[in-house]
Amino acid sequence: MSAPESSPASILHHFAPLLDPRDHRARKHELTDVVVIALCAVLCDADSWYTIEEFGHAKKDFFARFLKLPNGIPSHDTFNRVFAALNPIAFQNCFTAWINSLADRLGFKHMSIDGKSSRGTADKAAGLGCLHFVSIWANEHGITFAQAKVDQKSNEITAIPPLLRLLDLEGCLVSSDAMGCQKEVAEVILDQKGDYLLAVKENQPTLYHDIVALVDKALCSDFAGMRYAELLEHDKGHGRQETRTYTVIYEPEGLSTIDQWAGLRAIVAVSRRRVVDGKESDELSYYISSSTAAIAVLAAGIRGHWGIENKVHWVLDVVFGEDRSRARAGNAGENLAWLRRTALSVLRQDKSGGTIKGKRKRAGWNEAYLEHLLSFLAA
Repeated sequence: MSAPESSPASILHHFAPLLDPRDHRARKHELTDVVVIALCAVLCDADSWYTIEEFGHAKKDFFARFLKLPNGIPSHDTFNRVFAALNPIAFQNCFTAWINSLADRLGFKHMSIDGKSSRGTADKAAGLGCLHFVSIWANEHGITFAQAKVDQKSNEITAIPPLLRLLDLEGCLVSSDAMGCQKEVAEVILDQKGDYLLAVKENQPTLYHDIVALVDKALCSDFAGMRYAELLEHDKGHGRQETRTYTVIYEPEGLSTIDQWAGLRAIVAVSRRRVVDGKESDELSYYISSSTAAIAVLAAGIRGHWGIENKVHWVLDVVFGEDRSRARAGNAGENLAWLRRTALSVLRQDKSGGTIKGKRKRAGWNEAYLEHLLSFLAA
């Protein structure tokens, strides 16, 4: 009898296209068994190959309901070898159908591009630095859409355009820090039918100094002849006060390189004044955008971009232990990082309340709740 769509077995179809990298003569465990056990274990608070194996043994009866398990639960060495050999692009593509179905249903409006380092993967003895990852994240719903490993942080620049080309960005505002402020990135976002919102710093010196000069001119002339908008925001809490002033100049004139930036329709200046424990600090930052949306929309995009730090990077390091992970052999580090991001995306779809850490523990204790989480992958 086939399993109902809400059963754990329904997630197996995601991995049907995945090619097994092992020699068939040495296979003691089904590839889908290895992958599904690992995903469930990461959902349930296991953060290493050792604890993934231990989780598998603890839940062997649960897995026996829908997996083949011809030789029982794989060892931690088997998990490591399989994920080291798996093609990370093919593995990531296994979740594409699920992510696309969510995109159609939820309607994403803002995506963030950002890089993250996994410091625990550094191997000083071997002269190897830590792994770096570039991710594209949907802010409203906490879903990681795509990820790529880069050898060095500076290589984020070349990793971003191929990731963006995988996505349908129609109707989305795509934000990035200054690393992503590149002409090709702007072009690809427009080609994928989205709008860009890119932070500008002195890594683009001509553009940066032109924007500073234009904003200064606008303030001195009281924006004479310019279409503009301003927005003031205040935040207060935990001994901190912050005032932000957003200024948008639409259809800016006087930027010497404007023809090199596809679709540039607006510049945004953000002035931040913070008072923390009685100490004041000021910061001024600049952005370019292809969008002529209302200032509240652009301000929300700037504010929301940094949510990836708190809602993804901090959670991955503190709750999932990513910064302590030593997995580096072959593709193991990249594939384990994708498992974490997929697990976090699934956990954020559950609206039953509680922290991410609490949900992971509950899933490990309560098989009915684990089945509930897996049902989000049945789409």
